[in-house]
Amino acid sequence: MPGRTPSIAPAPPAPPAGGSPDWLLWQLADSAFPTGGFAHSGGLEAAWQNGELRNRTEVQGFLETSLAQFGRGSLPFATAAHTAPARLAELDALCDCFTSNHVANRASRVQGQALIASAVRIFGTPELACLRPPTAPPCAHFAPVFGVVARTLGLNRTATARVLLFMHLRGLIAAVVRLGVVGPLEAQGLQHRLGPVAESVLVRCQDLPVEEIAQTAPLLDLWQGTQDRLYSRLFQS
Repeated sequence: MPGRTPSIAPAPPAPPAGGSPDWLLWQLADSAFPTGGFAHSGGLEAAWQNGELRNRTEVQGFLETSLAQFGRGSLPFATAAHTAPARLAELDALCDCFTSNHVANRASRVQGQALIASAVRIFGTPELACLRPPTAPPCAHFAPVFGVVARTLGLNRTATARVLLFMHLRGLIAAVVRLGVVGPLEAQGLQHRLGPVAESVLVRCQDLPVEEIAQTAPLLDLWQGTQDRLYSRLFQS
């Protein structure tokens, strides 16, 4: 009407930086994200070549055992670093001492360094600069570095732990396929069946302090330690 000031709808609230956290979760979990995880089999290749895994049932048992070990031996480092990022150097040094298997230790360092380089370049968050020299963690092990990166990018602790478990399972499933143990469709069925197993590991382990880290699968650790002795191999670990 003449003389009346037209009403203007209020502007919608600005979206959070980076959009919905789901987008970030999907990006970190995507196989295209360059953390170097697909260069490693977590000891599965050595176990398969040495005849310790003879059929699909034993492979599934290996994956379940590896998930449980990851929950007790790696997840606490990520959640502790997420909770207290100022402790990164301390947690990184502890992770280095705990990961006594030279093959696993080397793999963790390589993936952690790849994660730092990728996160700094991809996300451009100033807070991630602490992961670069001269303030970089001494060894840059993957789990504690992932906890700090995820917190800096705005993921909560549960989401951080869940996506880290997913990435571990995804890497193992990819190794099974590349080794020719199962085909891609069967592997996806296997991953679907192991989803509840991974979630149960999350529930049991996401609140564990680093004082309770444990090696629950010494055989997996021993098999992985023989990776460098294989005559031919697809993976680094």
